[in-house]
Amino acid sequence: MELKIQRIHEDAKLPLYQHKGDAGLDIFSSVDCVLEAGDVKPVPTGIRVAVPEGYVGLVWDKSGISLKGVHRLAGVIDSGYRGEVRVVMVNLGNEPYLIEKGMKIAQLLVQPVTEVKVVEADELENTSRGKEGFGSTGKY
Repeated sequence: MELKIQRIHEDAKLPLYQHKGDAGLDIFSSVDCVLEAGDVKPVPTGIRVAVPEGYVGLVWDKSGISLKGVHRLAGVIDSGYRGEVRVVMVNLGNEPYLIEKGMKIAQLLVQPVTEVKVVEADELENTSRGKEGFGSTGKY
């Protein structure tokens, strides 16, 4: 499969796999910015992507950044979207976090989409889990 990428800033870095077999393509910031503690900001990448029809681009955290309390929010790139990819970042840490131009900020996974038909039901079948939610499987 090909993933067409357009640079909209001349010095933007194209997404790339760091290692053979990686699931995610690293994506990079096209600007310098600071995320203060508690900040939520969209960080531009300087690229546009053409996710093929029948697929979705999912933007996920980079583990090294996450360890510092900085995460991405949102993260769905539909096949019909052709705007700039911007990664919504949040700093959950207590210190400012510097994002530098050219720095890896997230990773992009391209995956197939299954389109479902929504059917309203009067009742749903019972399962062993039922309505149990958070913590229902216990600690161990």
